[in-house]
Amino acid sequence: QVQLVESGGGLVQPGGSLRLSCAASGSIASINAIGWYRQAPGKQREFVVRITSGGSTSYADSVKGRFTISRDNAKNTVYLQMNSLKSEDTAVYYCRPLTYYSYSGSYFLSGSWGQGTQVTVSS
Repeated sequence: QVQLVESGGGLVQPGGSLRLSCAASGSIASINAIGWYRQAPGKQREFVVRITSGGSTSYADSVKGRFTISRDNAKNTVYLQMNSLKSEDTAVYYCRPLTYYSYSGSYFLSGSWGQGTQVTVSS
């Protein structure tokens, strides 16, 4: 099973930008979709964005227009470009492979949670 490792987090001021990377141990071309999730202190983990093998994307309303997901199959890496960061974006960010089930038309988490990468937005 392909393992995903997150990186690129750090401390950034409000309004700043960061680019996160999700590097796979193998080919990502066959993975139905890859999603980014985040967990802020004291809150439940939440969906941020996903990208399918065909390049279709879906964003949480809270990040639309500010975050952009992309994938580089040659590098087996998915990126999350985060612009106009806000304090409420502070969280640990995780990426996970997703499996599509046609009977429900939905994506489900597969694999397991990694270490994540910490993003802190603060002045």
